[in-house]
Amino acid sequence: MSTPQQPGPGPVPAEPTGSERSLGDIVSDITTDLSTLIKQEMDLAKTELKEEVSQAGKGAGLLGGAGVAGHLLLIFLSLTIVFALDEAMPAWAAALIVTVLWAVVAAVLALTGKKAIQQSNPQLPKTQQTLKEDAQWAKAQKS
Repeated sequence: MSTPQQPGPGPVPAEPTGSERSLGDIVSDITTDLSTLIKQEMDLAKTELKEEVSQAGKGAGLLGGAGVAGHLLLIFLSLTIVFALDEAMPAWAAALIVTVLWAVVAAVLALTGKKAIQQSNPQLPKTQQTLKEDAQWAKAQKS
């Protein structure tokens, strides 16, 4: 007696072409693409934000320096008034010169710090542009 022969595996199906892809494959590809896209957008936003925060930090540091200079201005102005009232000509004249010097330093630091802060751009223009492009890409995927 012969044993019945078991059917072997049939021909291996070919990979589906673009028009034969299943809905699951398409959804999987779109999900993967969107995940990659979101990750790239987050990386870009982090990089841009770090640059902008750095520039704003420099401006804040200069304004801090202006605050210190302004504080010293008040100290030396006070010393000037004291020496002037004491009628010690050489002492108050020296204190006045130092006071004027600190006033100039404070003004320069304040203006430089203000300019640095105004030049910072926290709107992340590159990220905004790529997000617009991503939205257009997603619309194209729907149709």
